[in-house]
Amino acid sequence: MQTTLLHQYQLVIGARIALLDYCGTISNDDLLKPVPSFNNESIISMLTHVANCYVFWLAHYGMQEKRPFFKVSDQTDIAVVTQSYEQVNLLLNEFLHKYGQALNIPVTLPRHDNILTTTPLEVFTHVTTHEFHHKGQVLNMSRQLGYIPADTDVIRG
Repeated sequence: MQTTLLHQYQLVIGARIALLDYCGTISNDDLLKPVPSFNNESIISMLTHVANCYVFWLAHYGMQEKRPFFKVSDQTDIAVVTQSYEQVNLLLNEFLHKYGQALNIPVTLPRHDNILTTTPLEVFTHVTTHEFHHKGQVLNMSRQLGYIPADTDVIRG
């Protein structure tokens, strides 16, 4: 199953590259502009939130390792965001290597002030579907800023 998830994550990366390439066509001012209908978040802050979700769920929760979060203030342009996602890719590979053949074995780990029982497969599914949820929001934000969104689906025509 680990191999299947690595292949699936390659599809996620392909869709992400399409999104980041598209974001590269948006002016840096617009990438950093707060969008009122999205709680005054910017495209870059939304992309940073997604990267930080991977850090939290894979490193902090799944591997019980304290790793630094990406600071929105450091994410000054799409090139820096892209570098952050390169670190996310390495983190995901570490997570899958750690759990390898135990992806369906429940793990009970502390989360904030409680205990959460889940499987590594559920964590993997959570972070990737969370990314796609916010990918749609980023495209919507860009439309509200006057851009025509690109096709960023896994299967692109």
